[in-house]
Amino acid sequence: MSQQKPLNLPFDPIDRAAESWRAHFGPSAAMAAVTSIMRAHQILLSQLDGLLKPYGLTFARYEGLVLLTFSKTGALPLSKIGERLMVHPTSVTNTVDRLEKSGYVRRLPNPRDGRGVLAEITDAGRDVVRRATRDLMDAEFGLAMYAEDELHGLFDQLRTLRVAAGDFEGSSMRQDEGHGGLL
Repeated sequence: MSQQKPLNLPFDPIDRAAESWRAHFGPSAAMAAVTSIMRAHQILLSQLDGLLKPYGLTFARYEGLVLLTFSKTGALPLSKIGERLMVHPTSVTNTVDRLEKSGYVRRLPNPRDGRGVLAEITDAGRDVVRRATRDLMDAEFGLAMYAEDELHGLFDQLRTLRVAAGDFEGSSMRQDEGHGGLL
């Protein structure tokens, strides 16, 4: 798995920063938590993008292809892709442009909206999703150091933040037997 060069520091720089924060500003738990989340994001994105690079994909492009794979027809309006991936329309356009250049999607007029455009996954796109997904799953999405119950706990902890941010209504969560928790 491709990843950043290990830092191998003799101390935890985030813990050290938290100590300094406490001395200068006061309570540091929130600062330490958010800094840890941001560092984890850097680490995971580097690892996942490294795994996807041989396919000409980034994780953002992979997510777009997976979303199209999950759709009933293999095609979605660009606006729906942005909504589901929770990204700005400009990011969707860029992602679809790159996927189209790679031959993984094609743009079609939206028959329900004369001005709208659909992105449709191609056979090559479906093939690359299958192969890339195998590699990501073999690497356990970079989270092999966690047990399954810990992964469920991480998901639940971060879902609280997403609900508070308004990503979705907390009351819309449903029980999911495969996950073992509320979804």
